[in-house]
Amino acid sequence: MGRTKHGKRYNADLAKVPQSPVPVAEAIAILKGFNQTKFDQTVELVLWLGIDPRQADQAIRGSISLPHGIGRTKRVIAFCDDEQAEAAREAGAVEAGSDALIEKIQNGWADFDVAVATPAMMRSVSRLGRILGPQGKMPSPKTGTVVGDVVPAVTEYAAGKVDFRNDAGGNLHVPVGKLSFEVEKLAENIEAFLAHVRSRRPTSSKGTYMKKVCLAATMSPAVALETG
Repeated sequence: MGRTKHGKRYNADLAKVPQSPVPVAEAIAILKGFNQTKFDQTVELVLWLGIDPRQADQAIRGSISLPHGIGRTKRVIAFCDDEQAEAAREAGAVEAGSDALIEKIQNGWADFDVAVATPAMMRSVSRLGRILGPQGKMPSPKTGTVVGDVVPAVTEYAAGKVDFRNDAGGNLHVPVGKLSFEVEKLAENIEAFLAHVRSRRPTSSKGTYMKKVCLAATMSPAVALETG
């Protein structure tokens, strides 16, 4: 396979990328100094972690509400009893309920980003494992999407709560805001996520935990961050 070919704008931006890692605020300023597109690009944080992704006890997975959100909302559904369903809809759920909602998804409906569920509903929701699992939408206690009260979860996810999970290479990819965000707000989101990931370091992980951290926008080169 050959190298990916980039346009003149990308290559011009690439020439502005420092050879060494830089502080968070400086990296944001560099991204903002690139040639701008007509749309508001998403800013993404990419972390290469010193974990063994083959070991279940070293998996880095969870969710977090960043201090300033990520600049977009999510379509949330809630698997719950009728008593919670109405409150879930009022909180922002596009759909809420039990058997009828499960049947709707079995029939092919998938117009949502996140699914939350009560523990009591998980036996029934498990029938959707083959559908929601490959889409990354299956409710799980590990990501905070199986909860006793679905209303707060719906509110947080509808506002842009972020799920994260390492891939087979031990990497994390997570949106941390929009390029139009103020530098201070983007920096606070980034620092909050980095602190959260540091707090999740597996005890069995040896050596350097954060091997490399980069920041990039949707159509920009990546800028390496200092991790010390």
